[in-house]
Amino acid sequence: MEGISHKTIEVNGISMHVAEKGPAAGPAILFIHGFPELWYSWRHQILSLSERGFRCIAPDMRGYGDTSAPSSISSYTIFHLVGDLIALLDNLSLPQVFVVGHDWGAMVAWQLCMFRPDRVKALVNLSVAFMPRNPAVKTVDQFRSFYGDDYYMCRFQEYGVVDKELASMDSRLFFKTILTMSGAEGSMSLSKASLESYKVPDVLPSWLSEEEIEYFASKFQKSGFTGGINYYRCLDLNWELTAPWTNTKVEVPTKYIVGDRDITYHYPGIQDFIHKGGLKGYVPLLKETVVVPGAGHFIQQERAQEISDHIYDFIKMF
Repeated sequence: MEGISHKTIEVNGISMHVAEKGPAAGPAILFIHGFPELWYSWRHQILSLSERGFRCIAPDMRGYGDTSAPSSISSYTIFHLVGDLIALLDNLSLPQVFVVGHDWGAMVAWQLCMFRPDRVKALVNLSVAFMPRNPAVKTVDQFRSFYGDDYYMCRFQEYGVVDKELASMDSRLFFKTILTMSGAEGSMSLSKASLESYKVPDVLPSWLSEEEIEYFASKFQKSGFTGGINYYRCLDLNWELTAPWTNTKVEVPTKYIVGDRDITYHYPGIQDFIHKGGLKGYVPLLKETVVVPGAGHFIQQERAQEISDHIYDFIKMF
């Protein structure tokens, strides 16, 4: 990670930790991580793309790592999350950037492009496809109807319970489990019992090292999980707040990438939505959809160079 600079920037009422590498005058890429991740999830892309002349900017999102974690659940709405990023771009005097998102970061990126398309040159989103707001049913209720009360998004709604469960686990074991249990066969509850019953491989996969596990573990030992879990606790509040944007399209040039073992690629009906025109209907400037065979959820780490190349091949056109 040599050459990556770190600084803290005051944005939108919080202190945000930002990792950065690449020429100051180069075209900028904003990387948005998901749960339970950090700026560090983009370490490979930061190195690869900065070497190709891009200014790579990767914050710890609100509630994560070395960024502030407000105590109120209602401080984690989609407007706070997008607002943090717009304030970050303003602070860095960047009128427009490329955006790359993964998992919750992809969800934030979709909304960023919906609310402020003027700030985004092009988007590369990983894992989570655009999910249009269903005015007939709240988000958590929709997932509950798919998977039941034990599904992790439903379990996360009760304040404090899951937070304590995850905090009581050995953090290194947690990250070994969550990162290697990356495919569609992974636990749907993320309960302590289900995570501890998973047999971690005796040898880590080639894309993951003990040192990398240690970095994630050390940061979450300090910050805990509540900030990241609060994103899920705002799902229904976001559903209410975004009513004015029902049926609004994402009108930014986009590339979407997902692993065929990613649990998000196996939601009910999602493959038809992605491949039979539904996604294109809501993202009319969708230029390319890539399904990566054998790849799981944490695709930018599992297939680091491949994903870096996919990002570069797309954004170099703009």
